[in-house]
Amino acid sequence: MLTESAFQDPRLCRALLARLERALDGRRLRFMEVCGTHTVALFQSGLTSLLPASVTHLSGPGCPVCVTHDAEISMMLDLAGREKVILVTFGDMLRVPGPDGQSLKHARAGGSRVEVVYSPLEALTLAQKNPNAVVAFPGVGFETTAPAVAATLLTARQEKIGNFCVLSLHKRVPPALRALLDDVRNGKTKIDAFLLPGHVSTVIGLAPYSFLAGQFRVPGVVSGFEPADILLALCLMAEQLRDNAPAVRNAYPRAVNDAGNPKARALTEQVFMPADALWRGMGAIPKSGLALRPEYADMDAVERFSLTPAKCPSPMGCRCGDVLRGRISPPACPLFGKKCVPASPVGPCMVSTEGSCAAWYNYAEYQ
Repeated sequence: MLTESAFQDPRLCRALLARLERALDGRRLRFMEVCGTHTVALFQSGLTSLLPASVTHLSGPGCPVCVTHDAEISMMLDLAGREKVILVTFGDMLRVPGPDGQSLKHARAGGSRVEVVYSPLEALTLAQKNPNAVVAFPGVGFETTAPAVAATLLTARQEKIGNFCVLSLHKRVPPALRALLDDVRNGKTKIDAFLLPGHVSTVIGLAPYSFLAGQFRVPGVVSGFEPADILLALCLMAEQLRDNAPAVRNAYPRAVNDAGNPKARALTEQVFMPADALWRGMGAIPKSGLALRPEYADMDAVERFSLTPAKCPSPMGCRCGDVLRGRISPPACPLFGKKCVPASPVGPCMVSTEGSCAAWYNYAEYQ
């Protein structure tokens, strides 16, 4: 197995670029990455400018900040505005615009107590230090973050910390990929292959992606984040398409086990269950989220505060949803680089450092 440093070797990258050209043999390849870290890696490394002209890169719904729905931001704002509630969140959620452009940053400026933490356990510690308030933690992220939130809830139950609750907004990647491929079937977009997320795959393994090749005849390759990692994955995609032999492959074995992490999955399944979820730009996707099981209802912010998602129209002119679906590239949005920039974002794809619009704005030569 090659080491991490080997995948940083420019000689390996040159060899893989030549291999990719041979595999393509004049064919076109439209691939979608579904991980925000891949989005940034593709641009920062300069790969987007080195890839053959016949290769088109699409950014998918792989940034948890970007796919958090307006209605979910609305519920966070609802919690933040309640008396004796401390809303505790990761810092990248502060500026995500919700209804009427309002964000948690605005709520905090208006007097709401909104605290930033780096882990859910910090939120639990805050609950212990503030027994007269309820600490509400929005669980945002994919399968990667859910086990840590589950462990925190179990710790709260064990230590009888009754003033801690979670607003579970977790998303599951495979159902979103199925929704994207339904778009392909309906002619709304074209995706030849998926660059599958390395971090998520460390937890779920390869089996949940099997429908890509089995049902839709689309290759999927789990990749690391070094330039050579990504190039190797692209070579495997192109060779599968050339040979008409789509498969789900693991090109990141130094970090990802084909079976994933059974202990992390068991922890998640103990506390959460699959549920329908809202995705910004994609709407409701069946069984694409994680809800708390009934036995944890007392720790569920939705149940505790009777929260309901509000109907929230997207910001006028913002085409973040079309970007996340691979229908357009960020510069095709009329707000991109004009009204919508990282310093004053209109849509969430420009808020997060791993958002596709922010990556295009910061690294791509789009002008």
